[in-house]
Amino acid sequence: MTTSAPILLRAAGTAVLLDRLLDRHGPGLPQVLHWGRDPGPLTPDELSVLAGNLSAGVGHNSPDEEFRLSLLPAESDGWAGRPGLSGHRDGAASFPRFTVTDVVQNSGPDGATELVIRAADEADGVGLTCWLRLEPSGVLRLRHEVTNTGSGQYTVNEVNALLPVPDQATELLDLTGRWCRERSPQRQPFHQGARVRESRRGRTGHDATLLLAAGTAGFGFRSGQVWAVHAAWSGNHLHFAERLPGGAGPGGDRVIGAGELLLPGEIRLEPGASYRSPWLVFVWSDQGLDGVCARLHRWLRARPGHPRRPRPLVLNTWEAVYFRHDLATLVKLAEQAAAIGVERFVLDDGWFLGRRNDTAGLGDWFVDPAVWPGGLKPLADRVRELGLEFGLWVEPEMANPDSNLVREHPDWLLTAPGRWPTLSRHQLVVDVANPAVFDYLLGRLDTLVGELDVAYLKWDHNRDLLESVHAGHPGVHQQTAAVYRLLDELRARHPALEIESCSSGGARVDLGILERTDRVWASDTNDPIERQPIQRWTTSLIPPELIGAHVGPPVAHTTGRATDLSFRCATALFGHAGIEWDVTTCSEAELSQLAAWAGLYRELRPLLHSGDVIRADQVEEGTWLHGVVAADRSEAVFCYLRLETSPSAVGGRIRLPGLDPETRYELRRRDEGGFPRISQITLPNWWGPGRTAARGAVLEQIGLPAPLLTPAQAVVLHLTT
Repeated sequence: MTTSAPILLRAAGTAVLLDRLLDRHGPGLPQVLHWGRDPGPLTPDELSVLAGNLSAGVGHNSPDEEFRLSLLPAESDGWAGRPGLSGHRDGAASFPRFTVTDVVQNSGPDGATELVIRAADEADGVGLTCWLRLEPSGVLRLRHEVTNTGSGQYTVNEVNALLPVPDQATELLDLTGRWCRERSPQRQPFHQGARVRESRRGRTGHDATLLLAAGTAGFGFRSGQVWAVHAAWSGNHLHFAERLPGGAGPGGDRVIGAGELLLPGEIRLEPGASYRSPWLVFVWSDQGLDGVCARLHRWLRARPGHPRRPRPLVLNTWEAVYFRHDLATLVKLAEQAAAIGVERFVLDDGWFLGRRNDTAGLGDWFVDPAVWPGGLKPLADRVRELGLEFGLWVEPEMANPDSNLVREHPDWLLTAPGRWPTLSRHQLVVDVANPAVFDYLLGRLDTLVGELDVAYLKWDHNRDLLESVHAGHPGVHQQTAAVYRLLDELRARHPALEIESCSSGGARVDLGILERTDRVWASDTNDPIERQPIQRWTTSLIPPELIGAHVGPPVAHTTGRATDLSFRCATALFGHAGIEWDVTTCSEAELSQLAAWAGLYRELRPLLHSGDVIRADQVEEGTWLHGVVAADRSEAVFCYLRLETSPSAVGGRIRLPGLDPETRYELRRRDEGGFPRISQITLPNWWGPGRTAARGAVLEQIGLPAPLLTPAQAVVLHLTT
């Protein structure tokens, strides 16, 4: 067995080493020898010697040829784990053995390095194209395209991307959750066998993995090596980690991977047709989970379509008026919102035909003349006169049984023919891949946005897809692709339009939907105690400016819990901030506090929406510390908060990580959102109204004595140079 020149891709301290393998079958797919820490520049001779020295040999009772993990491992390579490609031709066995026909390496204008590999198995009639993109931030993206080059139909069962992780990775972490409790972490040892997280909900899901991370023992937010993967897809998907006794090649005995989860018979390729997988996103860091999110955030912020202008402060009407719509009430709400500094007014559910509660009207995207006899234009015009943008809630993918759409077009539903589907939240799913449905939705949305000059759509998706059948076959893939096309076409017609991905809260948070939307709604709960962990873990994948975070009313709609306004303000500050509260009922003191907090948000959002997210590991029991530090370390803002009481009579230390050790910072409290309640007779010396100065090393290594906050209290700390 001899090799041609290995390929080393390097960016931002990350390296991917591929060996272009030649064996008796010809030039096979490149083998992944290493993904992780960059070993530094290597000469061609050093690369060849390194590739040769990484041979793991052959164990007893194993295939006689040494196995090396290729970009698309299969049984024909000797791989006994989850395959990269699984399929069949009209029921006949298919185990392609690919021969590489072309390898092209390009450097993009954005600084990314792209590797395109084309291969084929002519006997099996399967063609393959693999893309690897190593972004300047060190994020690695992979996708595969499978083409039927033979005769007869070829069915694709699954196409996954997987990469080796070394034996240093001994623990796994992923997320789960439910409605109003999204992003709950769970950790376990990296045992032998497979850890598989499948989502068959037809959307990303409240229980979505988000990131599957493998790491060194005890890895945390700020420490340890981490290897992570994310499936950038909004339909069914899977993430997996697998450890095999027989090994996974030179990389060790374990892999992580992801892909779209295809239902039986969902992808059936006619001759010449292709299936292209979603992008699968891999990230390595030697600075813990914060290092992973820093790479992801830098890559996302470098995208051409990433929001550039300041994220406007939002008022959403849902928890202010619910379905109780009338022009006078909503104009008064908009006027009060403008007075306290709101910049975008979003009319939520209840404006369209027959929509007096959540059991009717979905699908009938016409303004209800019974509620809005003059249409929505008077409200939209008044909102803009006040200097605010006008936004609107829609849920295009769903319909109520009690709607004209369902009564007139029962064939427009995404369901098995001749059978009434299972209801969820009084809703059915419409078949967006049906051309008639697509045209209807695009026409109505295009008209609404154009006639009302809508600047922003809150695009909701309030149920899982069950029994999803399109044209007699499983339809989740087609539905997801059609929704993407619908969003893309609407954005093409209205380039200035911004769209939020909401899905009964945070059930559609993924990098597939974020290719064509401008933020996500992290959760339907505005209870700040629930929101703190939800936002904390959502930032593992996406930056704060893409995460909607609102100040709700004193008693949370979803939990019935009462919290102080100061804590609600501190929680909402660290995202794309907004208000979801009937501010016409607020006292003068509350309005003054909200106005001051709105001013603080406008002042700090350039930092909050561009810097590195920091989540501290070592904090006193019952407290959390998180923040954002500017890329040049010249400025930072942190939130120190307490969620529960302490067994100690005084607080511990506040240590602020991520600062420049030699820079001298001035630190001050920012109390515009309210002053926290404290359970102490006297306070630490630095706590007064003035400013404290110290070097970054002192603030991180020694820290400052913390006040003993009472539960559900927070303080915002601002550091400048």
